[in-house]
Amino acid sequence: MPRLNATGHTSAITGAAAGMGAEVARQLAQLGANLALIDRDATALATVAAEIQALAPQAVITTHVVDLADDDAVAATCTEIIAEHTALQSLITCAGSSMLGSLEQLTMAEMRWLMDVNLWGTVNITKGLLPALHASRRAHITHLASIYALAAPGGRIPYSMSKFAVRGFSEALRHELEGSPITVGAIYPAGVKTGIILRGRFAAALDPAIADRAATAQARMYDTEPAVAAGIIVNATLKRRARTMIGRKAYIVDVLVRALPVRHWSFMRGPLREATDTTTPIA
Repeated sequence: MPRLNATGHTSAITGAAAGMGAEVARQLAQLGANLALIDRDATALATVAAEIQALAPQAVITTHVVDLADDDAVAATCTEIIAEHTALQSLITCAGSSMLGSLEQLTMAEMRWLMDVNLWGTVNITKGLLPALHASRRAHITHLASIYALAAPGGRIPYSMSKFAVRGFSEALRHELEGSPITVGAIYPAGVKTGIILRGRFAAALDPAIADRAATAQARMYDTEPAVAAGIIVNATLKRRARTMIGRKAYIVDVLVRALPVRHWSFMRGPLREATDTTTPIA
């Protein structure tokens, strides 16, 4: 499959104001790409855009402040991006959040909110930019899933649901676009040091101290630096890979789930016990 050439072509990146999205943008700009940076945080997005412009003065960089759960706003943003960039070659969806709590602790509204952010935001921007990607000689869509799109732990039901759905969306879209110029891939990070779990939400019914304990335990398990993860994402996008793991744990869990589709949890329960415990009172 022909590799993409970043130079002179545009990559649209969601969640570009921080974390992996910002790092992916930096690395693509240094390879000569133009950028359409998308996020809901206007101030942070402007800061990141200015930093990248200083590093890559040749890059054409536009910023687009939007809530990806707002259909009308996303449609307007896609029209804006298509008007400002004539060579859109890739879409990389890094936007997302987390939600702690058991099913009994969570409300339907809390779970729907996370699905809107992680799933429908991804679907929304992909659908909106698909016509521009079709116009390219070759193009690639990269969706960030998660290790929890391979195996679903307790205490993370809405997050796992959303990421399994992103995985399903990516795979179905890849099959739907066979024979077109567009290829689709999903990324499965095991844990990147972005702080997403510490900045994420938790059920209103959950004791904040218990939520902090679980989030901190989860964060301790993250061992991949954002720059390293971003390099893997950029490489997977340019090589148009369908399936990419980030981190040794992702490879292990992938093999474990394939070998033991039901019993894999017996091996994961112990290491994840504290990170998934949203019920035991603080002593």
